[in-house]
Amino acid sequence: MSPNTSPFGALAGLKVVDLARVLGGPYCTQILADHGAKVIKVEPPQGDEVRDWGPPFHEGDASYFVGLNRNKRSIGLDLTTGEGREVFLRLLEDADVLIENYKTGTLEKWGIGYEETLSKKFPRLIHCRISGYGADGPLGGFPGYDAIVQAMAGWFSINGGDADKEPTRVGIAAVDMGTGLYSCVAILMALFERQASGKGQFIDMTLYDCAVSLMHPHIPNYYLSGGKVPGITGNQHSNIAPYDKFPTKTCDVFIGAGNNRAYARLCQELGRPDLVDDPRFANNSERVANRAELREELLDAFAAVDGEALCLKLLSAGIPAGPVLDTGQVMNAEHTKHRNMAYKLDWYEGAGTPIKFSRTPGELRSTPPAFGAQADEILAEHGYDADAIAALAQSGALVRERRKLK
Repeated sequence: MSPNTSPFGALAGLKVVDLARVLGGPYCTQILADHGAKVIKVEPPQGDEVRDWGPPFHEGDASYFVGLNRNKRSIGLDLTTGEGREVFLRLLEDADVLIENYKTGTLEKWGIGYEETLSKKFPRLIHCRISGYGADGPLGGFPGYDAIVQAMAGWFSINGGDADKEPTRVGIAAVDMGTGLYSCVAILMALFERQASGKGQFIDMTLYDCAVSLMHPHIPNYYLSGGKVPGITGNQHSNIAPYDKFPTKTCDVFIGAGNNRAYARLCQELGRPDLVDDPRFANNSERVANRAELREELLDAFAAVDGEALCLKLLSAGIPAGPVLDTGQVMNAEHTKHRNMAYKLDWYEGAGTPIKFSRTPGELRSTPPAFGAQADEILAEHGYDADAIAALAQSGALVRERRKLK
């Protein structure tokens, strides 16, 4: 489906050339595209590999790809060819942003690196590179993958089950997505700075840096405790109690009582006012020190109640609480629909944008593109006539169908 090209959104008029593949970069550019940026997804001859990361599939494209590439247009280019690089440079002539996650040094090897070429040809261009660990340092140039970076940045060491305390991967690709979010923030910062300086710049984003930065509160806990290494707390919080999952008659619920007032209200609602004056639980520090005893005191009270009804009652009393839901329950929840967090267009369904503007809301304008689906219209917009487009396809620089890896 071709996009509605009329201007919309907070980023109307912004042009982004997107060489990124897999998750972090595409997640970043989908955020930009949801809010009006014109994103041209330039795919390698094999296509974005997550088109194959299924099942499930829609017309050959996996759900993993579908969830990250709405509101974009796709063209396949072989940048190992001179003709492909010429097209790429043509696309950049009026672009504001380039984002890519090629192996560090790849664009430089092709003669289209930032310092040597792009910064000189396009001085207003903002070039965002996402890599695993950066170009230098002990890990410089090595490939980065979400789970491996989670392990190396300490995430496994503080994540795991209550009973076995086995270090465990976080169940979503939070390093990749966090890097995508950080990259989006960085690009917007650079665009803001460019308003004053008139100059673009290079943005060096790494999965490793972003993963380390997200280790809160474990890093400050480590330093302020004199080097005590944080461990696995399961569902519990390292700094707050009670902050935990409890079984009820109908479902599991999660409760967070971050101060004495909330703790007192919780005890009242559960019919255990005696726990308010118990010296073991007099304040948050005591509750954290005696979290196991507090949990045992609360278990019977929770087990006797309806979980959903309790959560609504606690929320009405100002106490953070909620039932533990699965994906289907979340996407069919009334509040999800009320917040427009369940997008639908033609065959496409997915999570909506969480960024809510009063005047310039984001929109779902077009479904995720098939490989190279908008190649001809993109090239025509950049001055190529039908004969020139045919010549590019004949040369192999323009890739019409995905090539298999050899």
